[in-house]
Amino acid sequence: MATLTQLITPPESSGACRPRAAKTSDALQEKKSVYVNYDRGEHEVSVRVSGFRKADIARRYRLRVENDRFQKDWSVSEVVNRLIALNRWEEVDCVLNSWVGRFARKNFPILISELSRRGCIELCVNVFNWMKNQKNYCARNDIYNTMIRLHARCNRVDQARGLFFEMQKWSCKPDAETYNALINAHGRTGQWRWAMNLMDDMLRAAIAPSRSTYNNLINACGSSGNWREALKVCKKMTDNGVGPDLVTHNIVLSAYKSGRRYSKALSYFELMKGANVRPDTTTFNIIIYCLSKLGQSSQALDVFNSMREKRAECRPDVVTFTSIMHLYSVRGEIENCRAVFEAMLAEGLRPNIVSYNALMGAYAVHGMSENAFSVFQEIKRGGMLPDVVSYTCLLNSYGRSRQPGKAKEVFLMMRKERRKPNVVTYNALIDAYGSNGLLAEAVGIFRQMEQDGLKPNVVSVCTLLAACSRSGKKVNVETVLSAAEARGIKLNTVAYNSAIGSFINGAELEKAIALYQTMKKKEVKADSVTFTILISGSCRMSKYPEAISYLKDMEDLGVPMTKEVYSSILCAYSKQGQVTEAESTFKQMKMAGCKPDVIAYTSMLHAYNASEKWEKACELFLEMDANGVDPDSIACSALMRAFNKGGEPSNVFILMDLMREKDVRFTGAVFFEIFSACNTLQEWKRATDLIQMMEPYLPSLSIGLTNQMLHLFGKSGKVEAMMKLFYKIMESGVQINLKTYAVLLEHLLAIGNWRKYIEVLEWMSDGGIQPSTQMYRDIISFGERSAGIEFEPLIRQKLESLRNKGVGDLSKAHRHEATL
Repeated sequence: MATLTQLITPPESSGACRPRAAKTSDALQEKKSVYVNYDRGEHEVSVRVSGFRKADIARRYRLRVENDRFQKDWSVSEVVNRLIALNRWEEVDCVLNSWVGRFARKNFPILISELSRRGCIELCVNVFNWMKNQKNYCARNDIYNTMIRLHARCNRVDQARGLFFEMQKWSCKPDAETYNALINAHGRTGQWRWAMNLMDDMLRAAIAPSRSTYNNLINACGSSGNWREALKVCKKMTDNGVGPDLVTHNIVLSAYKSGRRYSKALSYFELMKGANVRPDTTTFNIIIYCLSKLGQSSQALDVFNSMREKRAECRPDVVTFTSIMHLYSVRGEIENCRAVFEAMLAEGLRPNIVSYNALMGAYAVHGMSENAFSVFQEIKRGGMLPDVVSYTCLLNSYGRSRQPGKAKEVFLMMRKERRKPNVVTYNALIDAYGSNGLLAEAVGIFRQMEQDGLKPNVVSVCTLLAACSRSGKKVNVETVLSAAEARGIKLNTVAYNSAIGSFINGAELEKAIALYQTMKKKEVKADSVTFTILISGSCRMSKYPEAISYLKDMEDLGVPMTKEVYSSILCAYSKQGQVTEAESTFKQMKMAGCKPDVIAYTSMLHAYNASEKWEKACELFLEMDANGVDPDSIACSALMRAFNKGGEPSNVFILMDLMREKDVRFTGAVFFEIFSACNTLQEWKRATDLIQMMEPYLPSLSIGLTNQMLHLFGKSGKVEAMMKLFYKIMESGVQINLKTYAVLLEHLLAIGNWRKYIEVLEWMSDGGIQPSTQMYRDIISFGERSAGIEFEPLIRQKLESLRNKGVGDLSKAHRHEATL
């Protein structure tokens, strides 16, 4: 095994004439130790501080510990390592009382600094309390400043404030570093007003604020979203003659980001470039985030690529790569998200838990549970502990992939690993059950969340409302709304949209409209989604005038028209046959910059079909193709209808070939129009071939549509093709009704095939379907009038055998025979 261990020490300064200063410098000097394992690819850099040793303490203390074998001459770093290795921090006295260096009070700030650097706050507090009980202890500003900074890092504001008052009791006057640390502590927890008051106290104490003071204060205001206050402090900073540095500019950019003023952040960045301020990696990370939020993903990618090209200036870090991963995740480009993650590994950067969570979140949104679980396992193999976000992403991936059982297993595993679920976790589990129609289980998780002491939010309510909509149970929507009101949850626009949509899915338009009126009374502004749901729901229930009336409400509220709203309005006009209004709306839609989609084009096709404007329908299809809008099954069936009614049935076959090329799914309406074209053009061979092609689609076709196609074949005299289609229908397992048999019998009798007619009656007998009296009358009449003397007795014999089987009540048919 090839290893290398090297101790790196700075060159010694020439201080022969100042031995005491040289000793102090050596004691405070940091020595870096480098360990490299080439076989395993591991490396470690550690910093060691010697501190004041036995030879440096006063002679009386040396004599006291000279012959005591329990007194150890450890360095400060050794003491820190022994303290951290303790099982219980209450035992710090045993270690510290065995340390010779405790007699040198100058070791105390070094010891606190080393413990603070390791982040052991509870250990630091215990060691600090031990120090204050030592006889040689003297309160110092640097010790208190270190302790306040450590509490600030752990967001312990009250303890940091307590240390601030305690140091004054110990006759330590706070300096600029003290105020900086305390302002930073309040800024981390969003208490920007406390930070402003501390700044005023600092000025009253005649302590000049430094650039760090202003930066901490600006950060305190900006991190709370108060970017205006941050700009005021920045102006005060320049007015007092303290110039901003790059850290100041980055804090201002971060303030804009926290306040969701992304455009202002980009404008400020342009001012930075105009002032020749050289940005760093943090600056570009903020800019990439703002561009992503503004939807300018291409510009964000340009910034990222420029950072990679100019590595000497600003090298992308883990935050940069994670931001780009999140960008690709929002765009739904999973492969690119994974490629960026692998590029980060190739750059030699170690992903943090946020990077892994971003990749898992991308997989979770698309229900790729296996990939998400693979990343989850990779987190554990890398020696990291999955956090709450990691478990939530994995749970969400199982919910999106319709595996609520596994989502519940992840939830239980999370609790077993002592990771406390948050509201987002519970909402994801509610959605996992609700999206799969398991409403009772979703409500159970909602109640469990309250029992665990977590307050449901508006997202929880929206998730339950969506579950009610999927379950189709009308009463549950009102129950969820009442529960939200009882818990004081104020519904936002998204929640109202979910509730209105649930009512409409349950065919309760009146309650949906009443909820919309309640929404207006509570001054919750409706958006385009609200009106899209109301207009499309009204159209679905044939309330077309009411659907169109919502346009005035949109205009009064200043809600912009969207592509979905235009499509719903076009549907309302087309259903009423108002072609002129539909054409006007369609033209207005294009002028407003809303590119018509396939739904809008389909609504216009229906409108032209209803008004028998076949030529305009064909022109609209050409426009649709020119604009690159691929037709769907509904649009194709509408256009085929226009071709058939407009006297151009040959174009139906051209469109059929186009559907095959573009892999558009065939539906019953499409098949019916194709059969109609075959009937018009007498293309019976094509119609027969079509039966073979439509075989996979038969189970999804309605029985009424198949009856129409059977009638089309029979009416044209193609009884063999009709029977072939009937056999295919029987093989597909479609439920046959009395009407289907009536179509067959009608056309069999029309060509005089009485044997097949009676055979079909036998099929009805075997299938448990009661033939009608008229069916018997028709065959009896045919036997007496058209079958001839030779076959009439045979027909009677067949009917008699059917009667003996108990099929039908033939008495009425026999009475009809007697009257003849």
